[in-house]
Amino acid sequence: MEKKKVIILGAGLVGRPMALDLFGDGTYKIAVADLSKQALDQIEESGILKIRTDLSEENELKALVTDYDLIVNAVPGSLGYRTLKWCVEEGKDVVDIAFYPEDPLEFDKLAKEKNVRVICDMGVAPGMSNLLAGYAVSQLDEVEKIAIYVGGLPKVRTKPWEYKAVFSPADVIEEYTRPARLIESGEIVTKPPLTEIELLEFDRIGTLEAFNSDGLRSLMFTLKAKHMKEKTLRYPGYAEKIRLLSDNGFFEKEEIEINGRQVSPLEMTSKLLFDQWKLQPGEVDLTVMRIIVEGKHEKGNARYTFDLHDEYDPKSNIHSMARTTGYSATMAVRMLLKDIYTTPGITVPEYLGKNRQIVDFILDGLKERGIVYKMRLEKI
Repeated sequence: MEKKKVIILGAGLVGRPMALDLFGDGTYKIAVADLSKQALDQIEESGILKIRTDLSEENELKALVTDYDLIVNAVPGSLGYRTLKWCVEEGKDVVDIAFYPEDPLEFDKLAKEKNVRVICDMGVAPGMSNLLAGYAVSQLDEVEKIAIYVGGLPKVRTKPWEYKAVFSPADVIEEYTRPARLIESGEIVTKPPLTEIELLEFDRIGTLEAFNSDGLRSLMFTLKAKHMKEKTLRYPGYAEKIRLLSDNGFFEKEEIEINGRQVSPLEMTSKLLFDQWKLQPGEVDLTVMRIIVEGKHEKGNARYTFDLHDEYDPKSNIHSMARTTGYSATMAVRMLLKDIYTTPGITVPEYLGKNRQIVDFILDGLKERGIVYKMRLEKI
């Protein structure tokens, strides 16, 4: 039987781990496409096809994907929405981890017409957070609360920030400036980011702080709960430092004049923080997530809790955020190629969470790769 062909669009932080993971199965032909020669050169496995091309050009991208059975959309967020559209127009199944503000469900009708399957936001958060929340909700008759706490952190805390970013500082700062949307008493409410700090305890780490961020995305519209929130996790004291910058104009996009030159404060701040926040090769990072879903079923009130603690893998030299994001996507790729999920159209992970076979397939695959979600069910 001829091997199925998968192409990963984007050779960034997550592209390389996904390519290596899928290629390791020995059952697929894997290609990675990117404009950056430097990024492609990081993929040393000779059996993986590396294609240097401009993914922002519609004709080039459509010609590129024609010969593949499945596409992984891992381009930067600024390209993600139109890239998905072009792939669907070409009649290709897609697993999408590009993080963009537009609504991919707008392509649902087109995807059904093309008889293709698309899974969007299939990373760690959004992604596994949605999948597991969706599973817990499916087990309850009525949902009172969904709370998601998630963060990527350095294992070694270094002053003043005690933080390192696996993505560009500008993308991280976007989380700190965009108003946070939550569900309270069944209604969508908007609150300032970095507010309503909670202190939570985690095994192997200790105390972390959690603050409001705009991370619920599709969950606000797909799951019904009286109260719903997603908060970002950092070491205690971090939010206060970031608020000091934000309140004093360091994140403003509008240019100001300095010695006759026009300068964007946000661009300057990002430049200054790039080296300070950059995760260095071999530096150990952590991914921490806790999902809490509370509600009622026929046996009374219940609480589902899912906990994740993952660390950088020195053997593969893959950072934790890349592992937890990328391997969630590659398990979804396998699920589609094995026809475990067969429904055409655009879907999101919380809908997949209603299917126990899919949940077990993805969790078992992640566990084989050392990524373990611990589930606890309690009566409350």
